[in-house]
Amino acid sequence: MEEVTLAFIAHYKLCFTPQYIARDSITSGLERLLSTGNWDIKRFRMQRKGMTQVVARLSFIGTLGHMTKICPQFEKSRKVSGPRALQPSQWGMLCPCDTPEGESCGLVKNLALMTHVTTDEEEGPIISLCYCLGVEDLELLSGEELHTPNSFLIILNGLILGKHRRPQSFATAMRKLRRAGKIGEFVSIFVNEKQRCVYIASDSGRVCRPLVIADKGVSRIKERHIKELKDGLRDFDSFLQEGLIEYLDVNEENNALIALYEGEAKAETTHIEIEPFTILGVCAGLIPYPHHNQSPRNTYQLGRLDTLIYLLVYPQRPLLTTRTIELVGYDKLGAGQNATVAVMSYSGYDIEDAIVMNKSSLDRGFGRCIVMKKLSAVYQKYENGTEDRIIRPHREGHDADRMQILDDDGLAAPGEIIRTDDIYINKESPVITSSRSSISPKGLPNSAYKPSRQVYMGPKGETAVVDRVALFSDKSNNKCFKFMIRHTRRPEVGDKFSSRHGQKGVCGTIIQQEDFPFSERGICPDLIMNPHGFPSRMTVGKMIELLGSKAGVSSGKFHYGSAFGEQSGHADRVEAISETLVKHGFSYNGKDFIYSGITGMPLQAYIFMGPIYYQKLKHMVLDKMHARGNGPRVMITRQPTEGRSKNGGLRVGEMERDCLIAYGTSMLIYERLMISSDPFEVQVCRKCGLLGYYNYKLKTGICSKCKNGENISSMKLPYACKLLFQ
Repeated sequence: MEEVTLAFIAHYKLCFTPQYIARDSITSGLERLLSTGNWDIKRFRMQRKGMTQVVARLSFIGTLGHMTKICPQFEKSRKVSGPRALQPSQWGMLCPCDTPEGESCGLVKNLALMTHVTTDEEEGPIISLCYCLGVEDLELLSGEELHTPNSFLIILNGLILGKHRRPQSFATAMRKLRRAGKIGEFVSIFVNEKQRCVYIASDSGRVCRPLVIADKGVSRIKERHIKELKDGLRDFDSFLQEGLIEYLDVNEENNALIALYEGEAKAETTHIEIEPFTILGVCAGLIPYPHHNQSPRNTYQLGRLDTLIYLLVYPQRPLLTTRTIELVGYDKLGAGQNATVAVMSYSGYDIEDAIVMNKSSLDRGFGRCIVMKKLSAVYQKYENGTEDRIIRPHREGHDADRMQILDDDGLAAPGEIIRTDDIYINKESPVITSSRSSISPKGLPNSAYKPSRQVYMGPKGETAVVDRVALFSDKSNNKCFKFMIRHTRRPEVGDKFSSRHGQKGVCGTIIQQEDFPFSERGICPDLIMNPHGFPSRMTVGKMIELLGSKAGVSSGKFHYGSAFGEQSGHADRVEAISETLVKHGFSYNGKDFIYSGITGMPLQAYIFMGPIYYQKLKHMVLDKMHARGNGPRVMITRQPTEGRSKNGGLRVGEMERDCLIAYGTSMLIYERLMISSDPFEVQVCRKCGLLGYYNYKLKTGICSKCKNGENISSMKLPYACKLLFQ
């Protein structure tokens, strides 16, 4: 990174000799780098993209996950499986679940929970230490000594220091010094038997992770150490300093034999894992019982990124929690709610993962969220000394109804309800802004200003509220205004929900509580999920979550479901959960006796019912819904615009066209591809076949080549077709 920065500065210093110009250009260059993320140094032909990223602020956990993201400089377009595959050396260093779906799958990775990325350490002391420990300089050795069979090369960060006659004892001595804290704890010593080298690394950018040191298979951490840790007499660093724990990087792991649990350690075991769930990252650790799910399901759970703020109104902490949740503080700021879920088919509106929701639950605030959007405007100054002005709103007459939310200062007032087409800044700009025009010292007359009002464009029929208004100045010393618009939304048909197991589904229908099924105890579910979501997906973890949450509610304590945690007591076993359920009068398998809400009669089957933690996703119908009759068109082709934001048309593409051809609906194709799109009347010469034009004076078509209008016919063409001919 340093070389790049130096190159960057050198390039700009050469371009401009005066120092102040160079300083300005370096500043602007670095500003451009930080805002766009592109390194561009023309002199060195350096062009790199994506060097900086805007941090995701959609949720607390999204931000935390983004901090652990690794983006490689690898082309996404190439369909190579090698770099995308999960490599064995990534165990414990990178999360096996947390990677995006789609083109960058497997290329964008995330760090695991206990991974540390090293920084540079001074090489000088390490070099002198190596020579003290018996490394011989190559210049002082004869040819015979250089080629003795059991002497190994010693390499530090790619520099050859010399040879050592007893490499294993040298490596052991270095490790002892590291464990005693005499050299940095992130220095790695790797003996490569095949290449007959000992690699020592103290450079930056290596990933490493902590492991418990074992002597002949016996862990160095004893009961008393754990007790001191619980009593607050110790912290993690004291374990490092006393040589109970050490950091290994990927290379040095090849010299170690690591046991998962202390009970599995053999005599030749060198290290023991601290805890198996730490192989997962920050985000994957939130999933309960991930080791009981089919692995892609855990990956699907982890999608996030947006610029707006979405606030859940009544967040809850999950009933079934994991150790990671407590470590990252997710239980302090939840992002979902514990919904009572009945797994059954109901109403037919629950096909393909759709969920049926209880209207009374929604009235009580289930899944309700607040969407905050930012609107901003700049009060500009122009080169001839003029500037924008904000004027008092009209209280009657033209446009007065659109200015009702404005205060006397011309800005929208906080707390006012804002609707589509309302004006939130009553701004005017000067007509002439060029530097050539001079201004009288008295200022401009009213006629020299034109209105440049800022109009709110939100979804139609929705009422939002101006939450707060902020005034500040930007770097060019222009005044800026920022408005936060707040909109409370309750769930509606088509909104997207998901459990923590990648089981996402949209709301299929909302039904009154009176018609909802209820249990013997009078409990009515908040949502009903179709049982066909389980068999093909194999998300057994979700079933165990339902059992564990149900046991937790009845016994009044949080249950745990950390990854691979059954052996170490970080995950409750199904047998123990079932015992708790039976003790509190439920069936051991989580099923309940249910009455139909419509007939009042008991259902013929027992229904699997209990709480599951559900999250509301940012994909809401209100932001996606779109239709249009007629509207704006593109200038060049005269066809309807594209996209929801530009109020675009709905395109009949090639595949849709093929279907219409297969049905033989020729008039429909004609209408969709021309009449509704870009009909255009042209004058064609029957003699030469070229396009002519229509002369409005003579009221006849004229051919430009034949210079007369005798053989002219008018016909309809799509305008794009006429454009193509021309």
